[in-house]
Amino acid sequence: MAYTTINKSSDYFNTKLYTGTGSSNALTGINFQPDLTWIKKRDGTNYHVLTDAVRLATKQIYSNDTGAEQAVAEGLKSFDSDGFTLGTNGDTNGNSGSYCSWNWKANGAGSANTDGDITSTVSANTTAGFSIVKYTGTGSNATVGHGLGVAPSMIIFKRLVGSGWNWTVYHKSMGNNYFMSLNLTNAKSNTSSSTYFQDTTPTSSVFSIGNSGHLNGDDIIAYCFAEKQGYSKFGRFTANGSTDNAFVYTGFKPSWVMMKCDSVTEGWSNWYMFDTTRNPTNMNTKELMANKNNVESDNGADYAQIDMLSNGFKIRNGSAWGPMASGRTNIYMAFAEAPLVGSNNVPCTAR
Repeated sequence: MAYTTINKSSDYFNTKLYTGTGSSNALTGINFQPDLTWIKKRDGTNYHVLTDAVRLATKQIYSNDTGAEQAVAEGLKSFDSDGFTLGTNGDTNGNSGSYCSWNWKANGAGSANTDGDITSTVSANTTAGFSIVKYTGTGSNATVGHGLGVAPSMIIFKRLVGSGWNWTVYHKSMGNNYFMSLNLTNAKSNTSSSTYFQDTTPTSSVFSIGNSGHLNGDDIIAYCFAEKQGYSKFGRFTANGSTDNAFVYTGFKPSWVMMKCDSVTEGWSNWYMFDTTRNPTNMNTKELMANKNNVESDNGADYAQIDMLSNGFKIRNGSAWGPMASGRTNIYMAFAEAPLVGSNNVPCTAR
C-alpha cells in the first residue's frame, strides 16, 4: 500500500473549468490560493498561458511559444484566497469561451535563497514538493537553490527575456545528460548536454546549470517538482503498441497526467495532457498538448488514450505508430486525485 501524509490532494493541486465572461471574472472553488496557474482555452486556438506568484499576476508566458514574458493587464489580474481574478483578455476569459485551469500551491511571492552560486527567489511548498524559482543567469556554469529540501524529479525552465528561447525540461528518468523542450516534439537530446545541466543531478538544495542561454541568460523561471508518495509521480514507461498497452503504477488515483515520447522525433510526439475534470470517465481521450495551441481534441485513437485507475493509469491506445507504438519510451508527470491510502487510513476507490 502507498501511504501518504497528503490526504487531500486538492489542497495542493486542482483543476478548475470555467466559462469566460469577457468582463472581470473572479473564480473560486480551487480550495487554496494558487501560486502557479496554467490556463488553456478548450474551444479555441489560443496559447497556453502560465502565470505565477513569483513573477506576479498579469505576467504571462506561453508553453507552446519561444517568446518573452508578456505583461497583460487584462490577463490573470490577481491570485485570491480561493482562486483568481481574470480581466477581459481572450486567451484567459473570452466571452462564452470554454477554459480549463490547472493550479498548484507553492508559498506565495517567495524569498531570497542563497544556497547556490546564484541567489534565487524561491516560493517553495516542501509538503507538496513544488517550488517556483526565479533567477538571473550569468552565462557561466553555476548552481541555483530550489528550496525543496529534496532533489527535484522534474524541472521546467523558461527564459523570460527575448524571443527564440525554447523551454527546457529536466526529468530524472532521462538523466542529467539529456533534456527536452516543452514547446517542441523533439526526442530527448544529449547534444551539448553539459551546457544545460553540467551533466549533474540536482541535489536536495540546488540544481546545476551550464552556459546555455535557454536556462542561463537574463531572467529565468524554473518550476521544480519533487516526488511525494501518494501525491505525485515522475517516471517513464515503454509502450507495446496494443490495446492492452502499458500500465503505469503511481500509488494513487491520478487526476492529471502529462506524457511525452522521449525516444523519437515526430509531428505527433506531443506533450499530451489528460485530467479527470475535463474527462471524468474512462477512457480519457480529451487531449490538450502543452506544445500546441490546438482546440481540445477527442481523437486519441491515433495518439494517446488512457484509463485513470485507483493505483495508476493504463494506456489504451493500440496504434502501430505514434508515442504508444511498440518499444517507444515515454516520460510522464502525474498528480493525485486520491492516494491509495492516506495517513488517515482511508483507501481510495476506482472509477
